[in-house]
Amino acid sequence: MTLSELMDGRTPSATYEGFVTNDDFVLAVDCSEAGDAAVSAYAVVQMGVTGLDAKLNPVTQDKQYIRSGQSTMKTGNQRSFGVGGDRYVGDSFQDFALSHAVKYGTGSAVVRKYVYFCVLNGKGEQGSVSVIVNSDGSGDSGNSAEIDIELKKSGAAPTEYTYSAV
Repeated sequence: MTLSELMDGRTPSATYEGFVTNDDFVLAVDCSEAGDAAVSAYAVVQMGVTGLDAKLNPVTQDKQYIRSGQSTMKTGNQRSFGVGGDRYVGDSFQDFALSHAVKYGTGSAVVRKYVYFCVLNGKGEQGSVSVIVNSDGSGDSGNSAEIDIELKKSGAAPTEYTYSAV
């Protein structure tokens, strides 16, 4: 499913206020062959996904100062997404991420653009991630084949993003 298909008929409200569930967030990744698709054509990460763990992993430096004591300074942040669930053949994101070229690819060959935002207010971020496959089909006999895919920030820090159907 593409981002434009998911958002068809949905209009985020910039003034939305209230609780949000994990299902209210969208992660979409450029899975096109050349990696140059319009954001509206990005593949939505959802089919077969039982868990999407969006993490911010801060990098800190601790120092001890005279008369001031222990002090912690944040020096960076590493955005990552953990995608877990059941293998679904025919899903654009899973077929891309679990392709031979990506599973065994290295460097810029596995870096793709993404957007991550809340469908209720349209606010989020955009950036680039390295696609890292930890498991492409594990599990017990008779059970669904389980997948474990990580997407980790690559390059510059993500920038603010606001969804627009235009």
